[in-house]
Amino acid sequence: MHLAKRFAVAVAVLALTAYGAATAAEFDGTIVGVADGDTVTLLDASKTQHRIRLDGIDAPERTQPYGQRARQSLADLAHGRTAHADCPKVDRYGRAVCRVIVDGVDIGFEQIRRGFAWHYVKYAREQRTSDRASYARAEHEARSAGTGLWSFSDPTPPWDYRRIPKG
Repeated sequence: MHLAKRFAVAVAVLALTAYGAATAAEFDGTIVGVADGDTVTLLDASKTQHRIRLDGIDAPERTQPYGQRARQSLADLAHGRTAHADCPKVDRYGRAVCRVIVDGVDIGFEQIRRGFAWHYVKYAREQRTSDRASYARAEHEARSAGTGLWSFSDPTPPWDYRRIPKG
């Protein structure tokens, strides 16, 4: 490889590493809001609110079947409780994308296990290997048992639902 190409590759690797380090964060606080089945608001000790998209899942939209039930399930799991959020990235809407633990429970995993979310396979490669495997297994088990949204014969994934023209 030419020296200029090596330099360009090195600069790109450093930039990506710096970007990843700059966006990675951890928060501890209280869940003060639940927007839907995969988005919460965490209030930290400095009274800063962090809008968090749960990593590795996609829940039905509020207007989809099971959308409100998915939101209620997440509220039951997290609202008003102390949480730890490990956030490796920020999404295009400015939300931290996090694995959130409440009372020792990964609430994203639990949403899948309860049948209120899909494992978001599109972003699975960004998950920890162990999370990727357990989330996939939880979805398979929920599907097999007909739990939650899997009681429908063919539920529409939210990523497809969002593409349907509204109005």
